[in-house]
Amino acid sequence: MRKIIHIDMDAFYASVEQRDDPDLRGQPVAVGFQAKRGVVAAASYEARQFGVRSAMPAVTARRLCPQLVFVPPRFTVYRAVSQQIREIFLDYTPLVEPLALDEAYLDVSDNLRGLPSATDTALEIRARIKQATGLTASAGISYNKFLAKLASGRNKPNGQCVITPNQGAAFVAGLEVGRFHGIGPKTAEKMNRLGIFTGEDLRQRDVAFLIQHFGKSGVWYHQVAHGEDHRQVVPDRPRKSSGCETTFAEDLTEAASVESQISALADQLWQWCEKAGAAGRTATVKMRFADFQQITRSRTLADPIADRATLHDLALALVRGEFPLRAGVRLLGIALSNFSPRVEGQLALGL
Repeated sequence: MRKIIHIDMDAFYASVEQRDDPDLRGQPVAVGFQAKRGVVAAASYEARQFGVRSAMPAVTARRLCPQLVFVPPRFTVYRAVSQQIREIFLDYTPLVEPLALDEAYLDVSDNLRGLPSATDTALEIRARIKQATGLTASAGISYNKFLAKLASGRNKPNGQCVITPNQGAAFVAGLEVGRFHGIGPKTAEKMNRLGIFTGEDLRQRDVAFLIQHFGKSGVWYHQVAHGEDHRQVVPDRPRKSSGCETTFAEDLTEAASVESQISALADQLWQWCEKAGAAGRTATVKMRFADFQQITRSRTLADPIADRATLHDLALALVRGEFPLRAGVRLLGIALSNFSPRVEGQLALGL
């Protein structure tokens, strides 16, 4: 039984704009151009209260909400924030399937943090997204992708919903077919003409009937009507780096304290390496001082780092290069990059 999370950022583009411009907070905002043929790329929740939606013509949106504030899109910024969020995902599982800049599936059946449930995992991921980006995300948790995506929209914004295996079929049964992911307006209209209005109606039709009217898609409709979806979460790229960091309640002013903390972070990172079955050749430490000045120091080895002791030695060497400390340290971090698969025995020999 898989544990699938669907993370969906809340009004992503518009929320980024409101985050970066305080004057937009609390205002109805549309990301897009106010030209005659302009289209709304995203709408804030304040704009949605007036009926403004993404993909709506700008003239229609303005008619619905005369005070609507149009902001031109900044896709470079959105992509950068999306990358931040995906790096958080990859701290929990290598099985991340992005659907767009603002949403992704995660298979956390065997999460790298060892958290007891997918619900706890989703809560922690959402909290980390908020801390790192200032943005909120919603989550759907279930045993397959179809139900997880449906669930993520149930408690928006900034909420999550769980659909357990014994709830799946009943959950689908009560939904209008037009709300099914993958069933567009035209298909929903055709189903309605055939007397299919809800998931329960769809479940009452056999596979042969659905194939007759909907072709190969009929098999899929039959499966999801029963709460079934056997698709796997398919990652689209390899992991480029992984790391961890800590901000301290009080600045570290002693070299011994810095060494102790970087060693603890190296332990945490090595635990991730062992669970992920990955090893990197480049170690990087990050130090942020009391005056908020930040430095990074890196070292790349010829071969992947083979054991915890080597990672410790590298991390300590990198921070010791900054002794004596020029100021108190408020944040320490360590990361690994230049990954290659770990092969037991091979890495231990340094081959």
